[in-house]
Amino acid sequence: MPRWRALPEELDPQLREFASQLRRLVDRSGLSVSAVADRTGYSKTSWERYLNGRLLAPKGAIVALAEVTGTNPVHLTTMWELAERAWSRSELRHDRTMEAIRISQARAELGEFGAAPEIEDRGGRAAPPRGAAATAGTAGVAPSVPQQPTATEARDAEGRARAARGPAGQRRDMGRAPDSPVRTPGTYGPVTADGPPRDGGPPRDGGGPPEQARPKRRLAMFAAGVVGALVVIGVAFALTDGDGEKSESAAKPSPALASPSPDLPPGVKCGGVSCTGKDPEAMGCGGTLAQSATSVTVGTTLVEVRYSKTCGAAWARITRAAQGDTVEVSAGATPRQRGAVDVPGKADAYTPMVAVKSPAEAKACVSLRSGRTGCTA
Repeated sequence: MPRWRALPEELDPQLREFASQLRRLVDRSGLSVSAVADRTGYSKTSWERYLNGRLLAPKGAIVALAEVTGTNPVHLTTMWELAERAWSRSELRHDRTMEAIRISQARAELGEFGAAPEIEDRGGRAAPPRGAAATAGTAGVAPSVPQQPTATEARDAEGRARAARGPAGQRRDMGRAPDSPVRTPGTYGPVTADGPPRDGGPPRDGGGPPEQARPKRRLAMFAAGVVGALVVIGVAFALTDGDGEKSESAAKPSPALASPSPDLPPGVKCGGVSCTGKDPEAMGCGGTLAQSATSVTVGTTLVEVRYSKTCGAAWARITRAAQGDTVEVSAGATPRQRGAVDVPGKADAYTPMVAVKSPAEAKACVSLRSGRTGCTA
């Protein structure tokens, strides 16, 4: 009987490759799934899901598996990042599929109520019910075309328009009272429907001739140009010291970032003091380059001081922990570094690094959520 179950056929090719890589690592180590669970701090049930492609393993579990099997964690985490992107794409496709199914079911349920009764308009034609256009657009049906006027209605509308315009194309003042005075176009522009201005001035809403509006427009453009010039001068003055010289902060070049020593092996990004406060896995100091210097068990939680001679740094790690447990590492006068189990279901955590010359300088302490504490010797 084969050791592993067949991976699901619908599994993404990237996820299938990643699950196969994990199986090969476990097979090469000669460990059982139970042994992998005991040494990594993740349950046997979780590892069965990870290795069978039913769940994507978290990054912490991948780093722990790399340490247990003696694999370079940098390469394994690179494969995990590709698988994590594929997993996100699969979840998005699943969500879209479920949404489409729910929409189809909703449309089918709404269709069982039948069409709404038609209402006749004043012309005797059947008018669509209210909201019909919106419902048709939502259900994916082409919207109905509005009713077009008949030839008789079009001729009637044209006759009314001609009667309103009057002879010679002049528009009649249909709303003027019989005794209202009639004004002819003059200095202040055409007569509006509101009649002559109350104060005898020019009509409202810019009814004056274009010749009078042009000087005002030119004055507004000139004022806008003056304001823009003042703004530019103010910004230039603020960026200088007032005497035409740049400020010292602008003249000083930014210091170059310290680059890792050329003597470090490939994948290692820091050494010594430059490692303080940084993630050991991200800097390439974990995996086969690290070892457990000292350890102590507090309750069921394992506390370790991890040391990398290549990086000249140490950090603390806890496994078989619970959410809310914290761990710290200290080394002389170097500021303490802290880590915590802050994700539900996670069972391990580690701290950033501190620079040390030997692992004996580092000390790891744990504080459990239950109130128990403990430190390495």
